[in-house]
Amino acid sequence: MKLNITAFTLTAGLFWGAAVFIVSLANLAAPGYGRDFLDLAASVYPGYQPGTGAGSVIVATLYALVDGAIAGAVFAWLYNLLARAFPTSAQ
Repeated sequence: MKLNITAFTLTAGLFWGAAVFIVSLANLAAPGYGRDFLDLAASVYPGYQPGTGAGSVIVATLYALVDGAIAGAVFAWLYNLLARAFPTSAQ
C-alpha cells in the first residue's frame, strides 16, 4: 500500500492545526486549560505566547498548520520508501 503524500500532508497539517487552534481557544475561555501543552508549543513556535489573545491563537495555528504539513509529508515519504524496501508477500 502506498500513501498519497499530498493527501497525507494536507490531512496532518489540518489535523495538527485544528488541535492547536481548539486547545488555544479553550485556554482563552478557561485559563489554565491545556497550559502544559501550549507551553510546549510556545517553546517550539517563536513568537507564540499562550493565553495572550486572539492574535496568539492565530500565530500558533499557522505554525501548527505548517509544522503538521511538514511532519505529514516526511512521514508519508518515509512510509512509502520503507514499504518499497520491505514488500509484503501476501498480495
